[in-house]
Amino acid sequence: MPLSAHREDSAARAGRYRAAWRAAHEPVPGVSRRVRLTACAVPLVVLPSGLWRLPAVFDHGIGFGERMYILSLSVFSELLAFTAIGLIARWGEVFPRWIPGLGGRRVPPKAAVVPAALGATILTLMFTVMAVVAEIRGTTIRGDALSPDVPGAAGGWEAARFYLCYTPLVLWGPLLAVLTVAYHKRRRTAEHTPPVRGSKSGIPGSAY
Repeated sequence: MPLSAHREDSAARAGRYRAAWRAAHEPVPGVSRRVRLTACAVPLVVLPSGLWRLPAVFDHGIGFGERMYILSLSVFSELLAFTAIGLIARWGEVFPRWIPGLGGRRVPPKAAVVPAALGATILTLMFTVMAVVAEIRGTTIRGDALSPDVPGAAGGWEAARFYLCYTPLVLWGPLLAVLTVAYHKRRRTAEHTPPVRGSKSGIPGSAY
């Protein structure tokens, strides 16, 4: 295949992937701009803490297992935060076609609301309540005395950078709670609304 044709084919595939991504993550009808911005904010408030941890992966003073733990924690936290987009997007209301046995079917509201509500509660308790109380008391979340080498006790730029990256986490739980309530209300309203004719899912254009 000529180089120019190969580039055109690659560009076409990339365009299809981008179109599929936008279609899957486009907010469903009924999602307000405020709720959409709230959903987009969730991954953003988690990202700084993950970026703060990543340099430790290249620290020569730690072992391979600890490197993998830090890397996995950062990646998993961001992926977990990204699931908040499902509370406004099509894949949060209709299972994607590629899921065997479930593709194209509507997501039961409780299957999304219960985990999201539980997650919002846990995150709020951990980062919004317990972490703030521990910071005021000068202890760990468990109530233990702080170690002298914790980043927040270092002072100067290192402490400022730590607080700048971790403080946004106090918003994770409350933001997720707002999204969960909005999702629940929207799905409850949709259950009493007749589906659009010709759409199996009741959501126009959900054939992804």
